[in-house]
This record gives sequence, C-alpha cells and structure tokens, in this order.
Amino acid sequence: MQIKLNEKTIPVRLGITLSELAESHKPSSDVLILNGFVSCGDMVLRDGDEVFLIKRGEQPSEDELEYLMTARHTPGVHAKLKASIVGIAGAGGLGSAVAAALARIGVGRLIIADFDVVDPSNLNRQQYFVDQIGQYKVEALTENLRRMNPYVSVDPRNQLLSPDNIPVIFNACSIVVEAFDRPEMKAMLVETLLASNSETIVVASSGLAGYGPGNDIVTRRVSKRLFVVGDAVSEAMPGSGLMAPRVSIAAGHQANQVLRIILGERDETHA
Repeated sequence: MQIKLNEKTIPVRLGITLSELAESHKPSSDVLILNGFVSCGDMVLRDGDEVFLIKRGEQPSEDELEYLMTARHTPGVHAKLKASIVGIAGAGGLGSAVAAALARIGVGRLIIADFDVVDPSNLNRQQYFVDQIGQYKVEALTENLRRMNPYVSVDPRNQLLSPDNIPVIFNACSIVVEAFDRPEMKAMLVETLLASNSETIVVASSGLAGYGPGNDIVTRRVSKRLFVVGDAVSEAMPGSGLMAPRVSIAAGHQANQVLRIILGERDETHA
C-alpha cells in the first residue's frame, strides 16, 4: 500500500504502525501527525494515510516546506506565488504586516524599501520586537521574515524613495504596495509608478486610523492599475491614532488584493 510521508508518496507494508514508520524513516521525530492530528505510535496505518514526522525545533528543508505549502495552496496556486515579485514601499504598520502575510503564503521575492529605524512608538502596530529598537526597519523586517519563511527571497532597500529611484528599485515588480503614512509620499509614489511603468499595478491605502468599524475598510478599484484600501476618511490625528487592529485589517486587504492579482482574479468594478 501507499501513504504520504511529509507530502511524498511512498510504499509501505501492510500492518505497519506509526511508530515503526517513524523508526525507519526519522528516528529523531517526536511529533507524529496522522491525517492532521497528533497521534500515538501504535496506530496502524492504512492505504492513503498522510503522515508528518516532526522533530521539535528542527527547521524543515526547502523541499519539505515546499511540499507543505503546495499542499495548502494546491500546486498551480503555489507555483504562481513562488514566481511572483512584489514591491513594498514603506516598512511600517502596513508594510511590515503585508510583508509578513506575503512571506507566509510563499511569494517568491519581496523588494522592501524604507529608510527609517524602529522606535518605541512603532511597537503598537508594527511587526517588530522590543530588542529591535534602533535597527533599520528593512533589516529588522528581513530578519523577522526569514524566521517566518527562510526560503522567500527578501531584497531590503534602506533608501528614501523619490521619483528618481522608484522606477529603478521596483523595476522587476509587477505589483507594488504603497504603505506610507504621509499623504504627499503616497501621492508621489503612486504618480511615479503609474507614469514610469505601463504594467505595474499599485495597491495603495487611504483612511485606516483610529478604532472605527473594521467593516468600513474596503478595497476599491480606482483604475485599471490602481487599487486603494481603507475607508477614505479617517486620518491619523490626536484622539485617532494608528493602532494595530485597524492597520492589520487594512494590511490584510492589501495582501489579499496582491494575492488576487497574482492569481489572475478579475476585479472589474471601479469605485
């Protein structure tokens, strides 16, 4: 009979138990997962069972992680994600959360640009840790992303973005996420990208401050190559700051729109 072991199909003898399989294939494993559940070693395997043998604290190989990701996404979906290159302009609350989501789903290459450092005020909403205060954001974020998925290529650019360098930095990207706080920087990035590359699609943001209803944050298609996420109203100001819950909702919308574009989903309705 045949089973799947760590996503690879292998032949096994009739009557083999989970512990016998572990002993013959990975004696060091201490977590035995059978058909999605942690199981005891005396379970007898049946044809078509799926088994994962895991050693606590051990990083899976690239091939093993690839099999796991493919199983979750289906082969065609994962292949498209792995082949994609996405740019992220800004590594703050939005950018760091979008980057984390895209790394976790296996986007092949991320180009992340920001010139700022991690400071204590960032920790209420950004994907950094206390011991990273003072580090450049792109360096700290690269470190964190590689802990999430060590096989995603991360290209950190510690640079202040301008109309001169934006076309160069994001030249390889079919999609760029705008993740700035300042309105003038948002406008500059969007205008530069739409004017400099006739193929690049921009996923921008507008209106995500405070703690208003999460359902007010939506994704709008503004033009063929521009999507905007937010409620288009709420601005950061005294009494209505940028906070993790709403920023995370907006970042999730942006990451999901990137995913839809990569997979060829058609969003034809303009706002």
